[in-house]
Amino acid sequence: MNPDRDPVTGLPIGHPVATTGPAPGPERRRLDGRHVTIVPLDAAAHGADLAEGAVGPGREALWQYMAAGPFDDRASFQAYLAGCEASADPLFYAILDAGSGKAVGHAALMRIDRANRVIEVGNILYTPALQRKPGATEAMRLLAGYVFDLGYRRYEWKCNALNAPSRSAARRLGFSDEGLFRQGMIVKGRNRDTAWFSMLDSEWPQIRQGFDRWLDPANLAGGQSLRLGALTAAAIPGTALRRATTADEGALAALQEAAYAPNRPILGVEPVPLLTPAAEVLARYEVWLCDRGEAPAGALVLDPHPDHLTIWSVAVAPSHQGSGLGNALLAAAEARARDLDLSDLRLYTGDKLVRNIDWYARRGYATDRVEDLADRRLVHMHKTLA
Repeated sequence: MNPDRDPVTGLPIGHPVATTGPAPGPERRRLDGRHVTIVPLDAAAHGADLAEGAVGPGREALWQYMAAGPFDDRASFQAYLAGCEASADPLFYAILDAGSGKAVGHAALMRIDRANRVIEVGNILYTPALQRKPGATEAMRLLAGYVFDLGYRRYEWKCNALNAPSRSAARRLGFSDEGLFRQGMIVKGRNRDTAWFSMLDSEWPQIRQGFDRWLDPANLAGGQSLRLGALTAAAIPGTALRRATTADEGALAALQEAAYAPNRPILGVEPVPLLTPAAEVLARYEVWLCDRGEAPAGALVLDPHPDHLTIWSVAVAPSHQGSGLGNALLAAAEARARDLDLSDLRLYTGDKLVRNIDWYARRGYATDRVEDLADRRLVHMHKTLA
């Protein structure tokens, strides 16, 4: 986006922020998920469970990149937890297994900057009982959702640059890599270069979709079908498309209207993509935009499922129709399917849109069925990728 300019100096300045007052501070509260429950850390209540997975020989790696630990005995670990419980920033939460109620990890919201609406998640301890489990991902989904619901604009993840698993986790969870702070800290007497990652409130709705699609029981049945790292990706490999954010709502609405309005007289009813407001489209689907100039020239709206990818809409601005952009968007949908490890693509269009049906057919899409609705007929098509 182009920056605004100061009316007096003409110099570039940042865009205005709608809400400039301080954000509410996070509270000691309960967050319920399907796999885990997050509660305020209570050293007495959670100490024994956490010690079982975090104290003693063989647990040293859990603490390698933490400021505290490792702990050889439960007494010193209990004292550490008591300090965590008393802290307001970092504000510690225990992560409980939803089935057993046992504490299996902890995490903290920290560096709480209410004035600038910035907050960090850190001090993440996952015992073996939580590692590589759906609850490990769900815990991060719950905390991120809580932070953005409070009105924070920026959510941060920082880790030792040598901590490769943490860096991989940040990217998988949808955080963007912002670079390296060299010699940023001294931890346990050793240098720490700090890798910085962030997630913005405008990005969260699309990232949240990735979490929720991944956590859907249908996706996790028998092991994951769709990978979270692919679902939260900000780019489609081999394409110039970018993931839309809430800042694109107006541009998306204008593009969809311009692209689909000509179909009204042909269909005799409102085109399906125009029945859903742009804000809802952004909340429900993956939206990928092609920028050419100041406004998006094309939009690709996708709906991933564990066994197929639905192409919900392909929209090209009238000024760019005939330029090959539609072909590029359709090719991007196929690239996205491959990135998601899917081979079955599906779409539907109005039966009166004969040119559309022929266009898809010439690109390898076959008609499956015709669906009769109260006000229209939809032609369902599919393509299987080699």
